[in-house]
Order: sequence, then C-alpha cells, then structure tokens
Amino acid sequence: MGDVLEMILRILLAVLICAVVVFIVAVIITVVYENSRKKSGKKRRENAIWEDTKRNCLGLPWSFTKYSLDNERFYLETGLFNTRYDEVRLYRMTDVVLTRTLGQKMFGIGTLKIDSSDKSMGDFMIINIKDSEKVKELFSRKIEEQRRANRVYTRESLGEHEGEDDDFDDDSRA
Repeated sequence: MGDVLEMILRILLAVLICAVVVFIVAVIITVVYENSRKKSGKKRRENAIWEDTKRNCLGLPWSFTKYSLDNERFYLETGLFNTRYDEVRLYRMTDVVLTRTLGQKMFGIGTLKIDSSDKSMGDFMIINIKDSEKVKELFSRKIEEQRRANRVYTRESLGEHEGEDDDFDDDSRA
C-alpha cells in the first residue's frame, strides 16, 4: 500500500512540475510578444489611440476579447471561431465607472463599466485592462469631446448654466 501511495505522489509531483514549467513558458512568450508589438508600434486598428486585450486574473492577455478606441468610437471584438465585432459611438456613452478588486490591484488591472444608450450593446464592461485609471480618464475626456462636437446634452449639462437664462427652450412670454 505504501508503494502505491508513493507512486501516486511522484506522479502528482511530476504533473505539478510540468504545469509550472508550461505556465512559466507561456508567461515568457506573452511578455516577449507584448513587448515586440509595443516596440514595433503595430496596432490592430489603424486610427486607434488605445488598444488592449481582456486579461485573465493574473493580468496576462490570454483571451479572445480585444478592445480599441479611436477619436469617435469604441470597438469590441470577441470570439475565436465565431467572431463578433461591435462598436459604440463615444457620444452615446453617458457614464464611466472604474472598479478594482484587491486581486486586480495586485496585478495592475481594472474593469470599466460604461453606461451607453447604444441599442446593440447597451451598458457594457471592459474587463481586466492594464492602466485602468489612465484608460478611464482617456474615455471620460474623449466622451466629453464627442458629446460637445455632436451637440449631445443631458439634464446634467443643462444644469451647468444655472443663473443665466433658465428658459432653455426660449418660449418666454412677455
């Protein structure tokens, strides 16, 4: 009985060592690929000002979900065999919220929740992205620029002009 138990423990140890080696090799390949892509300046989308991949809980980009942002739209690409391409115009976004769990903080990632009036995507999340605080600020700035450029106003922005003329629809009667 002791020989069988010893053999099982040796097999488990060998499996564990193989798993650790495979994980380390995968991390090295991922880091080398990410660094070479950054150095080359190569982007998936031509006019992108930000790109990232959904990352796993360890912050490694092992996913088939890709995010990108240009000056007018946010793009979401998901899937390996059946790929879905979706986009949202920035002026349709109304709110950006950043959440970071303890694990996400440890690995330098975060999740953005975006409220949107887009019919196909609605509210959505950009999950486990690097530099999430900077990306949140980038989104906020670009959304505000596009809302101004497209003259999209909300009740919040109408309230900014208090004290001026409160008759926004200019139907005052003399």
